Amino acid sequence: MGIFSKFLSKIKVSDLLHKPDLDEAENELIATDLGADLARRIIEETRKVKSQTPEEALQSVLSSHLSKKPRQLLIQPGLTTVMVVGVNGTGKTTTVAKLAQKFSPQGLVVLAAADTFRAAAVEQLQTWGKRIGLEVISGKENSDPASVAFDAIEKSRNLSASFLFIDTAGRLHNKSDLMNELGKIKRVIEKVSPVSEVLLVIDATTGQNGLQQAKIFAEAVNVTGIVLTKLDGSSRGGIALAIEDGLDIPIKFVGKGESIDDLTEFDPIAYIKGLIS
Repeated sequence: MGIFSKFLSKIKVSDLLHKPDLDEAENELIATDLGADLARRIIEETRKVKSQTPEEALQSVLSSHLSKKPRQLLIQPGLTTVMVVGVNGTGKTTTVAKLAQKFSPQGLVVLAAADTFRAAAVEQLQTWGKRIGLEVISGKENSDPASVAFDAIEKSRNLSASFLFIDTAGRLHNKSDLMNELGKIKRVIEKVSPVSEVLLVIDATTGQNGLQQAKIFAEAVNVTGIVLTKLDGSSRGGIALAIEDGLDIPIKFVGKGESIDDLTEFDPIAYIKGLIS
């Protein structure tokens, strides 16, 4: 990341009150994943901050645009049910497996392959399940995803499982059908068990398109947290700040690779420092 380091090197401490280089910095920021509006607001707010160093001023402003909502996974007594949503290609199914691996030490985990219209997704989750020794509930190809989710709830209860992670479809070629399907899955689950979290998987390399995806899913289901994938050298990282500022949805987990253990809690302090340095 380090998208701000280029122009920070231009600003002298003695010029901080006037920040003459920030006009140029705004143009640089607009070219990143922050988006024009947020970049402009960050520059204007940074102008008003009294601080000894440019880094301190910018760090203060950037931190103020992050969500203040809790970042820990909401764990319920009994069964914690988590729907994982997102468009195809973001690493959604792999993220489900990573979540399962991460929370397995805290109790029995069951996986549900509710992306029934994509046989590859079901097979992929079943493969992950075998690797980490977890049961995967699935249905026939093109079966009702809500019925798979319901069966998974029943199976999880019978096994006295602690966690159920549900992989859902990610087709956006017909947005209304996908969102109606997600809404139906959630309603069916909540007839018998509360949905603890709806986690949206966003590919950090998609830039501002990731923010648009977040808006679409947030309108359809109550997205409670973001899992940001591919937040590494190929990503400028600004999309995380744009999502939290625009939608007040906290990023809860970050994936930086393909390994099953490659999922960590999002650290806002480290993230801001990474943007600056």
